[in-house]
Amino acid sequence: MKQAVEMNCIGSVSHKNGYSLVVDKEYCAGLSALEEFSHVKVLWVFSKLQWDGKTLVVDSPYKKLTHEIGLFATRSPFRPNPIGVSNARILSLDVKKGIVELDWIDADDGTPVLDIKPYHPSEDMIRDVKMPSWCAHWPMCREESGEFDWESEFTFAQ
Repeated sequence: MKQAVEMNCIGSVSHKNGYSLVVDKEYCAGLSALEEFSHVKVLWVFSKLQWDGKTLVVDSPYKKLTHEIGLFATRSPFRPNPIGVSNARILSLDVKKGIVELDWIDADDGTPVLDIKPYHPSEDMIRDVKMPSWCAHWPMCREESGEFDWESEFTFAQ
């Protein structure tokens, strides 16, 4: 059963001075006490891409995977609901201006932001993770990902 869902964007991603979230004035009060956390989960919209509405199985985007893969087993931006999720470190926060400076986010400048949630290990960190063999060698944490050779993993140019 399909059900329509309406959502409101609360701001956008900015790359003007590093990486930041610019929260619309009407939502700024919601940032209060966020500075007590070191990291956030940001839910955002792949606003520049459109899914064809049909493709559910794709050729592998990964060099070490030799068979087709289901869309939901990828991080592809081409999805029925174009929602992205990123974890980021908070560098600074200005509640009045609605600016959350981040260390990095894998969303383009101007990307609409749907929500911001504090990251806390009791709900967000998984200790015993199972990964398929073709990606089991990937970094086990975000801090190690920056040094990893991601270009050697994908079949498309980054």
